[in-house]
Amino acid sequence: MKRETERIGVFARRALLLMGGQFAALGTLGARLYQVQVRDGARYATLADENRISARMIAPPRGRILDRFGTVVAGSSTNWRAVLVAEQADNVAATLNAFSALLPLSESERARIDRDLHRNRKFIPVLVREFLTWDEMAAIEVNAPDLPGIVVDAGTSRNYPFGPRLSHVVGYVAPPNEADVADDPLLGLPGLRIGRAGIEKFHDLGLRGRAGAVQLEVNAIGRVIRELDHQEGIPGADVELTLDCGLQLSVLNSLGESASAVVMNCRNGEVLAMASNPSFDPAVFNSGVSQAQWLQWTSDRRTPLINKAISGLYAPGSTFKMAVALAALESRAITPADRIGCSGYLDLGDTRFHCWRKGGHGMLDLRGGLKHSCDVFFYELARRTGIDHIAAMANRLGLGVELDLDLPDQRPGLIPTRQWRMSKGHAWNMGDTIVSGIGQGYIQVTPLQLATYVLRIASGRAVQPHLTRKLAGVMQPGSEIGDWPILGITNKLLQNVREGMWAVVNEPGGTAPLARLAGPQVQLAGKTGSAQVRRVSRELRESGHFDSEKLPWEYRPHALFVAYAPYDAPCYAVAVVIEHGNAGAAAAAPMARDIMAEVLRRDPANRTEPPAARVAEART
Repeated sequence: MKRETERIGVFARRALLLMGGQFAALGTLGARLYQVQVRDGARYATLADENRISARMIAPPRGRILDRFGTVVAGSSTNWRAVLVAEQADNVAATLNAFSALLPLSESERARIDRDLHRNRKFIPVLVREFLTWDEMAAIEVNAPDLPGIVVDAGTSRNYPFGPRLSHVVGYVAPPNEADVADDPLLGLPGLRIGRAGIEKFHDLGLRGRAGAVQLEVNAIGRVIRELDHQEGIPGADVELTLDCGLQLSVLNSLGESASAVVMNCRNGEVLAMASNPSFDPAVFNSGVSQAQWLQWTSDRRTPLINKAISGLYAPGSTFKMAVALAALESRAITPADRIGCSGYLDLGDTRFHCWRKGGHGMLDLRGGLKHSCDVFFYELARRTGIDHIAAMANRLGLGVELDLDLPDQRPGLIPTRQWRMSKGHAWNMGDTIVSGIGQGYIQVTPLQLATYVLRIASGRAVQPHLTRKLAGVMQPGSEIGDWPILGITNKLLQNVREGMWAVVNEPGGTAPLARLAGPQVQLAGKTGSAQVRRVSRELRESGHFDSEKLPWEYRPHALFVAYAPYDAPCYAVAVVIEHGNAGAAAAAPMARDIMAEVLRRDPANRTEPPAARVAEART
C-alpha cells in the first residue's frame, strides 16, 4: 500500500512537471506569436511584400532635338529586336543554330550571347539581334515553330533624319560602358543610350529624362507572375537649336570636299549653320562601329570625324589684319590717315619678308592697306604695335580663346605672346612679330572663332556663340543684343576697319570682287585670307616660278574668307575655310557670297517659320 502511494506520488509529480513544461512551452510560443503577429506584424508584412513584389526601372524615352523651326533632327523610332528566353528552349544551341541559318550570327555575337546566357537566369531574356528589318522580323515569326525560346520584342532606337549633314553638331549616342553604369544605374537598363558627341553629349542629362517603375509579382525564385503597377518614366526634355536646317543643307551643298563654314546672327550670337565636310553617319554608333568602318574614317586625310568648325586649327592669314589694325589704332601706333610705303618686301637684318604682290603697292593708308591686303603695310603695323597689344586685341575679338559655346570638344587655338614663347624656353624676336602681322607664324584659330571675330567687329559687342535656343520649351538667355556687353572699342575705330572691309569687296581694286552680292540693295563687307602650311624659300619666291596651285594638295595654302551683311545694318556673319583651297579671293570668297545670299534670302533671324522652300526639298 505504501509502495502504491509512493508510485502515485511520483507519477503526480512527473505529471505536474510535464504540465508545467507544456505550459511554459505554450507560454513561450504564445509570447513569440504575439511578438511576431502583433508587435512586429507590420514589419514582417513589409518583408513578405518585398519578397513577393519586384520593383524594376523602365528606361524613359530620350528627348528630341529640333531646329529653330521645329524640324526634328534627332528623335526615336521603334526598334524591333530578337531575344532568347533559355527556359523556353529545349536546346539553346539548336535554337541559335536555327536562328543563324535565317540571320547569320557572327562569332562575336555568339560569344556575347553565350556570356549573357551564363550570367543570367534561364527565364531572363537575352538579346540576340537588334535593329531587325521588317523582312527579318517576318522571317522570325514565320519560322517561330523552329525557334523555341526566340521572342520578337519592341524597343526604341535613336534616329537622325539628316544623317551625316548634321552629325557634327547634333552628335550621336552609343551604348554605355561599365564606368558609365557604375556612375548611374539608370544606364544599365536595356536599350538605353548615352550621348557621346555634339548636342547629344552636351545636353545628355536633360535628354535622358527620369526612369519609370513597374511592380511585378514574382515567385520564390524571381519569376514574374503578373504586373501589379506600371508608371511610365518622364521623357527627356526637348532641345530646340538655333540652327536652320534648310540653311545648313544649303551651306553644305556649297562647301567643297574638305571645308567648313559657320553662319551666325550678329545681334545675339545664334549659330544658324555650322557645316564641316566630310562627315559621317551618326546612326552607325547606335548599333556599333565595325573595325573596317573605323579604319576607313581614321585613315582619311580629310578627317571626317572632326568637327572642323570648332576643332580645326588654321592660321588665319590675312583675315587677321583687322585685329592688327584695331590693336595699332587703339595703341596709337598709327592713325587712319598715316601712310606706309610698300616696295614688295620688308627687310629685317638678313631676312626678307615679301608682300603677296611682287611689285608692291606703293603708299597706302589703313583703308588702302585693308582693301589691297598689303602684307608689307601690316608687317610694319605689327612692328610698331608689338605682339602683346595684338594678342590682347585678338583675344577680345574672340580669337585664340575658348568660346562659351554649348558644344563639347572645341579647341581654343593660340594667339602667341612673349610670355608664351618664353614658357617654351625661347625668346620672342621681331621676326615673330612681323609674321604675326599677317596671321601666320604660331597663330591658330578655328572657323567658329573667325565667325565670332567678324561678328564682334560688326556689332561692337562681346557676343558669344550658342546653339541652344530653347530647353524644355524655355527660351535660353542671350537672345537680345542688349544681353551682351560692349567690347570697349570705340565705334570710330571699328568703323575705320569696317570701311576697309567694305572696300575689299565693293571698290575697284579690292581683293575680293567675287564676293560682291548681286544688286546694289544689300552690300557685304569682308576680308580674304590665304594661309601657308609650309614655308616658301626666298630663292623659289624670287625665281618667278612659284605656283602654289601646282603643289600637292596637302601643301597648298588654306583659303579663308570672313564677312558680314548688310554692311549698313549688320545682321549675319559668315566664316569659310577651305582646306588647301589655295587662294581665299578665288576659292573662299565666292563660296561665302553664295552662302550669304542664301542667308539673306531665308532671313532666319527674322522668321518664325521657314521660307517657302521646305527643308524636305533641300534634303534632295
